[in-house]
Amino acid sequence: MKLHDLKPAPGSNKRKMRVGRGMASGKGKTSGRGIKGQSARSGGTKGPYFEGGQLPLVRRLPFRRGFTNIHRIEYKPVNVGRLQEKFGESGQEITPELLIEAGLIKRSDKAVAILGDGEITVAMKVKAHHFSKSAKAKIEAVGGTVEILTVSGQSPVVDSQ
Repeated sequence: MKLHDLKPAPGSNKRKMRVGRGMASGKGKTSGRGIKGQSARSGGTKGPYFEGGQLPLVRRLPFRRGFTNIHRIEYKPVNVGRLQEKFGESGQEITPELLIEAGLIKRSDKAVAILGDGEITVAMKVKAHHFSKSAKAKIEAVGGTVEILTVSGQSPVVDSQ
């Protein structure tokens, strides 16, 4: 089979209707457009935006700029100073579940971010989804360790600056 042998399947394509070619064709005189009026004229249809002169729906809605990022990760922030207040004596391993029990965050469905406000004196092993540079530096300065957890469906978040 060669390119010049290709043909559509029999009956699959119809000839174009030639309008305005005499009364016998069935589409003569007005060519299927009826008599007079907007739809009989060329360019006679209105676009989907037009609502008969009524203020269109698009113009009735409030104007919003930008877009909603569907991949945005919402973090629950916790400062290292608050970790010191709640777990200062123990120096234990801190996880998001432990933060909920301690009342530092309310819900477990959001990712946890540890921020660097406040001071820390006890070495702790902190597990969270994100650490600011200052928080990471403060925890590691007193001999603690940080472990970055993955956000569901995301790779671990690490500051690149």
